[in-house]
Amino acid sequence: MWLRILLLLILSAAAPVHAARTILVFGDSLSAGYGLPAGSGWVSLLEQRLGRDRLAYTIVNASISGETTLGGRNRIADALAEHTPAVVIVQLGGNDGLRGNSIEETRRNLIAIVGASRKAGAKVLLVGMRIPPNYGKVYTRRFEALFAEVARQQNASLVPFMLQGFADKPEWFQSDGFHPAVEAQPRILDNIYRRLRALLTTQRA
Repeated sequence: MWLRILLLLILSAAAPVHAARTILVFGDSLSAGYGLPAGSGWVSLLEQRLGRDRLAYTIVNASISGETTLGGRNRIADALAEHTPAVVIVQLGGNDGLRGNSIEETRRNLIAIVGASRKAGAKVLLVGMRIPPNYGKVYTRRFEALFAEVARQQNASLVPFMLQGFADKPEWFQSDGFHPAVEAQPRILDNIYRRLRALLTTQRA
């Protein structure tokens, strides 16, 4: 009897103190893996990188192709309640820009998403996007700047540009010219992970 109790105590002491925490990826087709073979998108690669770095986090990919910031704003509360994430990666806004939506409306939606995530106790990584120059200099400049503005106002971390380093390389994109190909996914992960890693290290402390 006493031997069994001692064994249970030893096993309990050896168990990890914390269960794996959750990273919620909250994005559009660029994170949902549109047009890519299963398991080849940057979110899947992130899961592999976390395992290699021995970081105890699970990934929930709540990204939807075609999603806008308004759609994200409408569903963020349910996603937070269901998954209780430690970190939320917000990768929305690109579809707003391509549709020419109001910059102010997009800003309000992003602020609502980031604010709700932080209120729920999650750290936030906001992923910036740019749009082609044919939308006009003023609009494209304001669109690019809004991500940094939201991140600064909401005290969130920022990836300035998701497609940094290959946006001007057509061969790294699928035939539609908008969605990154398989070859680009490791680069996207590198762009995001260098900022995400700092949040995860802080979470562990």
